[in-house]
Amino acid sequence: MRRLRWNWPIWLGFLLSILAFISYFLVFAKFPITRNIPWATFLLFGIGAAFLWVGLSRVFGGAKPFRGKVVSSILAVLSFSILGVFCFVIFHATMQLPASFGSPKVGRKAPEFVLRDTQENLVSLSVLLSTPLDPSNPSRSAPKGVLLIFYRGYW
Repeated sequence: MRRLRWNWPIWLGFLLSILAFISYFLVFAKFPITRNIPWATFLLFGIGAAFLWVGLSRVFGGAKPFRGKVVSSILAVLSFSILGVFCFVIFHATMQLPASFGSPKVGRKAPEFVLRDTQENLVSLSVLLSTPLDPSNPSRSAPKGVLLIFYRGYW
């Protein structure tokens, strides 16, 4: 009786592909360093692809016969399809957000607002426009404008 060999690298590569896809949305999307450029997810996909390569090499190029050529091929195609769906969602679909019609246009006066700064102090637009840039030197005039930057991310 011939004993079948289990091709563990192909299964590990497939599981890493699934883990990479799921972990981005459950873990990595919460942190800007791994959300904006999903390097950690691509690292997991890369490690999974390396295992897929080893598994496919064992099946199609090895001296010892494997009977799992069909299963290995299906798992490899599914893994690369998962990578393709991930790239589509992250790089294409998220960039198709609708335009924000409620935001102020360039050159128009911004509405009055009150926000917290990095020291948790309340700052309003009127205070920014009325106080000099250097509070220790009151002879300097108040600024003529304020630069507002809106981050419209997909997180």
